[in-house]
Amino acid sequence: MIPSVDECVQMMQAYGMLENIRSHSFVVAKVAHLLGRSLKESGHEISIPLVTAGALLHDIGKTIALREGGDHSMIGRRICLEKSMDEVAEIVAEHVRLKTHNLDGKISEKEIIYYSDKRVNHDQIVTLDERLQYILDRYGIKGGKDIRAAIRENFRRCKAVERKLFASLAFSPHDLPMLAMKEDIMPC
Repeated sequence: MIPSVDECVQMMQAYGMLENIRSHSFVVAKVAHLLGRSLKESGHEISIPLVTAGALLHDIGKTIALREGGDHSMIGRRICLEKSMDEVAEIVAEHVRLKTHNLDGKISEKEIIYYSDKRVNHDQIVTLDERLQYILDRYGIKGGKDIRAAIRENFRRCKAVERKLFASLAFSPHDLPMLAMKEDIMPC
């Protein structure tokens, strides 16, 4: 099942999603919706309802993880599976680190949400370099050299996904902040 925007909002409320995480999720959804819609218009097979729901729910497990500990992407995956949202669950599971993707294959909704999340810092659309620096400052200091290397590798992968996504679009990554904030994600 792919939930509507209203159902996503109900889930955010039911799981006590913090307001800052909710705001972040809505901006990620605007970015993802713009990319998904634009890619679909350029001939790619993209499910706009799946992109929108995946973006809105990508951090559904984050509030629980902050309060109780654990990996928020795995907590979110479990929540989605419990709600029979199997397609959304796989997007949520890999929004932090893509595990299964093919840079030469068809563009997937999972890649769109993964990339969109990396472009949004709190509720602001930023460059990948700006987001990388924030992640390094926030999580890399305590984590040591291995964690910093893993974070950098994840962002190298994200830059490759960015090239893949924008190869057939009429706008550039630089245009994303202006265009995405005009995007209307209703109705799903």
